Amino acid sequence: MWIRNIFFLNKRAGLDCMVTVLDQQTREEIQRPLYKVASSHMARRSFIGYIDKIVKDPNLVGALSGNKEGSKAFSRYREIDEEMKKELVNLLD
Repeated sequence: MWIRNIFFLNKRAGLDCMVTVLDQQTREEIQRPLYKVASSHMARRSFIGYIDKIVKDPNLVGALSGNKEGSKAFSRYREIDEEMKKELVNLLD
């Protein structure tokens, strides 16, 4: 029952664009409405990734997200992209 409630709330929030996901049984890419695949864990990952790009201190972001310092779980949420590398190099100039 609670799954239907989550689908309903996500749909009401306007999360109805189509996204590509991996089918767990066939391992093929399929299209699903975002409201059917969105979860609180997805929101947490997005929040951590977004705040990590702004704050630039993994220990602070980890503490904010409830992860311990040096947590391997936290490292799965982080993605060092090209923009972050460029900003770091620009600090050296």
